Order: sequence, then C-alpha cells, then structure tokens
Amino acid sequence: MKRFHALIALCIFLTACNLAQLPAVSANSAEATVTPTPFMPLPPTPDGAAPSLPTATSTVFASPTTAAPISIPSTDIPTIGLWLDPALPDALTAQLRLPPELTLISSPDSAALQLKIGEERLLTHWVYALAAPFPTIEDGISFKELHQIWKGEEASRVFGPLLMDTNTLAVFTAYWGIPASGAYQEAPTAELLEQAWNDRPSWALVPFEALEPRWKVLQIDAVSPLQKDFVVADYPLSIPISLTGEAELTEAIYALHGPATESPLIASNREPDKLTNVVMTGVTALVRATAYAMEQQGVLYPAQDIGPWLRQADITHISNEVPFAEDCPFPNPVQEGMIFCSDPRYINLLENVGTDVVELTGDHFGDWGSAAMLYTLELYDEEEWLYYGGGKNLNQGRKPVTLEHNGNKIAFIGCNGKGGGYATASADNPGAVVCDFDWIHKQIESLSAEGYRVIATFQHFEYYAYAAQPDQIEDFEGMAEAGAVIVSGSQAHQPQTIDFQNNAFIHYGLGNLFFDQYGVSEATRQAFIDRHIFYDGKYISTELLTIMFVDYARARPMTTEERQQLLEAVFAANGW
Repeated sequence: MKRFHALIALCIFLTACNLAQLPAVSANSAEATVTPTPFMPLPPTPDGAAPSLPTATSTVFASPTTAAPISIPSTDIPTIGLWLDPALPDALTAQLRLPPELTLISSPDSAALQLKIGEERLLTHWVYALAAPFPTIEDGISFKELHQIWKGEEASRVFGPLLMDTNTLAVFTAYWGIPASGAYQEAPTAELLEQAWNDRPSWALVPFEALEPRWKVLQIDAVSPLQKDFVVADYPLSIPISLTGEAELTEAIYALHGPATESPLIASNREPDKLTNVVMTGVTALVRATAYAMEQQGVLYPAQDIGPWLRQADITHISNEVPFAEDCPFPNPVQEGMIFCSDPRYINLLENVGTDVVELTGDHFGDWGSAAMLYTLELYDEEEWLYYGGGKNLNQGRKPVTLEHNGNKIAFIGCNGKGGGYATASADNPGAVVCDFDWIHKQIESLSAEGYRVIATFQHFEYYAYAAQPDQIEDFEGMAEAGAVIVSGSQAHQPQTIDFQNNAFIHYGLGNLFFDQYGVSEATRQAFIDRHIFYDGKYISTELLTIMFVDYARARPMTTEERQQLLEAVFAANGW
C-alpha cells in the first residue's frame, strides 16, 4: 500500500493531476568589375573605394519550462528510486527536476525506475547531427559508411577521425558499441568547433542543441535534422531514451507523461514547433528576355524546377527590383536601355513560389515613376505581403518587417547602398531607401535588444567576381557588428563569397533568381538560394541551395558536379 501512496504523490508532483486519471495499480527524453545596372560594367577604383555612379534617369540547450516541485506534506511516504544511465546526454539530465518522492539511486538493480538509452519503453529521442566546418564541399554520407567507420570496418575517409566531446562519445558508445581505435577523437565541448575548423577537413558528432552557423550539417542517407519533413524515429542519429522499471510505476507515468501526451516527462532537444526556416533569394527582375519567356512558356515557367524550395519555406523572401505597371509594354528580349517595368499578371509567379516578404531596395523600383511604385505597393498590400527597404515614403521604407513564427522573432531591414537616383524615397515620394548607416545600425541594435534575430539586406554595387570587394566588406561587416545575425547581398548577378563575422553569416551576393543573364558568363548562370534555420529563438544553421540557369528565365537545381565547382570557387574566394 505504501508504493501506491508513493505513486499518487509522484503523480501530484508531475501534473497536479486528478487521481481519477490513474490506471488501476496493485500494491507493488580577385579582380572584379562593378556595374550600377545590368550589363554596364565599371572598373573598380585602385584603392577599392566604391565607384562614382551616374544619376539614374527615371541548453546547453534551453530546457522547456518546468514547474517547481509541489510540496507534499506527508512525511511517511517511501521514496521511489530512479537510476540515471551515466551515458545520458548532459543537456537531458540538466532538465530533470525531481520531486522529494523520487530519489536518485546509484545502482540500476536497486532502483524501481531506470532512465536510460534504449528503445524498451520510449520516452523521447535526443537528436545529434553529423557536422563539419561550413566551407565543406561534401553534403553527406550513408549511414552504412558512417557506421562502418565507427566499427573500424573501413579506413576513415578524407575527414579523418570523428570529433566529439566526452559526453557524445559516451552516448554513442552506449548505443552503437565501443568505437574502433582511430575512428574518433575527443575534444572539449567548448573547443570542438575551433578544432574542427583548424583541422579541416574534419567531421564531428554534435547534439542538435549545440548547432551554430559555422557548422555545416551533413545529411545521413539524404536526411538532415534541419529538414521540415524530418522524421525523428527514422534518423540514425536520433538516440532513443526510455524509462523502464516496475510495471505499475512506468505505466502510470506513461499514461500521463509518455511521448504521445501533451506534457511529456522529458522534451526532446529537437521539437518541430520551435523550428523556422527562412529562404533568402537574389535578384528578381521580371523583364526583358525573362518576361518574354514567360509570355511564351507561361507565367509560372521560371519556377517550375525550383519552386518547391521556395514554397516549402516558412518565410520566403523575394527581392523584386522592378515595379508592376498597368501600361507596361510587351517585353522585348533585346531591349535597349535600363528602364524596366513588369506586367501585373507576373505577380502570379511570386504568388506561386509562396512569397511572404518583399525587399524593395532595388535600383529599378523607381524606373516607371511614382504612380507605378504606389500601384505595386497596392498589389503587395492586397496579397498581404510584408515589404521593407522601400515604400510610399522614407518613413515607411525605413520600417523593418518584424515576424514571429514558432516562437522565433525575426526582423528584416535593408537599404540601397548606391543612393542618388536609385534610392528615391523621401518624405513625400515613394522608392527605395538610401543607406544611412548611423540610422540602420541603431535600428539593428534596437531590434536585437528586443529579442529579434535581424536579417539585414543590401542593394549594393554589383561585382562580377566571386570575391567580396573592399567597399562591400566594410558595409556588410558593419551590419554584423551592429548585431545582424545574417547579412545578405540581394544585388549580385553572379554568386559571391561567404564569411562569418561577429557570429553573423555574411553572404555578399546570391546571384539571380529570376533574371535574364543566361548568356553573359558561366558565373551568371550560377546562383544560390539560402535557407536559414532558426530554433528556439536562435539562428542555428544555413543550407546553401544551388541553382543553374538553363535559359534566360528558368533555373534548376545543380548537379553534384556543378555544385562542387561553385562551392569550391566561392569558398576559395574567401581563402577557405
């Protein structure tokens, strides 16, 4: 009868439950060129300064909140012994809050309950990732290969022994068995990332809660824990955590706090409702040969191969440089001059790819005059799309877009780095907003202080080179130093390099998304779509999606060989 009383006391602590919920019980977890507009190259100045331009004419993972133990007045209720497997993840045991009636026992044999690694009576999974320094070309490995390396059945591949901290080694040893000599290398938790970067090429096993942007998450059998459709039980680096012991006790706890309940006893370190992915894109200009192809092949033609990547995002960013205009003429694929507009029907393409946020910092937003800009904003308002970096006037254009999704607070802010006739927003005129760095840095600091993870974007100078140029580096790093977690160049017509500063991810240029530079160079056929991952209020990772243009309007995902060539060029441009 005393064990029954102890079970009731445990139930009260765990959920303050109604005793009627309990089941019946017995007594017993480089050199470059710059262009102010497409096809108008200007050489960089000798000192690297921006060229002059003509005026435009027109916890440990953060543990889930746990209630404080409920005080139980009885003093004669016996304690229930709980044994914790010493191989359990440190962050998992850190979230346990034991009531007085549940006492840790050093021996599993004398404990009524055991929390351990295994699948006997599953409570949760603790998710790990195979990771490498960000400038790693390979994207993944098969589980068969990885497990063979662990067991010493084949030599370690080019990345050398798997790096991991002591706790991770204990977890996988308990789950996979003792690793082969030379298959792994231990490193202190705080030094793991730096050691991996210093010893490149190198791969590591890290818990999901330890991910940060300088790690590249590698896929196992084409599966990554960053994916939205991730199935935790099907992933080989998901470690099962079980509660076993006396049947009456375990069944009572599972009925109230098992994995299928609303209040699981232990939360996983990867919960889907804390995850947000944001897709960032480069230049969109639905004009000239791109628009002509849309007229011939259909408005949705440019996205037929890459649309799923855009639609799958929780938040999809589009930098549309060109206004819609009701009097826009039929597109001319060999148009002379740089005054652009788009047919209003083309907005269906942006609808189709799932646009959520529109950047208005582009050079050509003012090409068709104030009426077209205001008409374009009306279309965006009708779609309920948010926009920033431009607007009906300077005040509206300076306002950041702020969003909250799955508990992640994200802000977008941007400006046009060229100014002059390219940034026409004023107190009483619509257009793109010119970069005032004192203002924008203070805005980023303020947003960061409010808990937003800030994405700062530019319409900067266009360089036809993979390497970032001195003026870009100064301006982009300034955004990072102000507190932006991502700084993204929306202006580039060919992809540019990547860097990390102040723990921020900097991508100097993504290349074109929907724009007709197919025939300019091999580099203008290449481009990135960046998928940024946020979890539990933090920016944790970026996946680089790579695309190749097949004509003036349509791009497709790159082949493995094409992707390798692009990544090698972009990483080499930063000295990686």
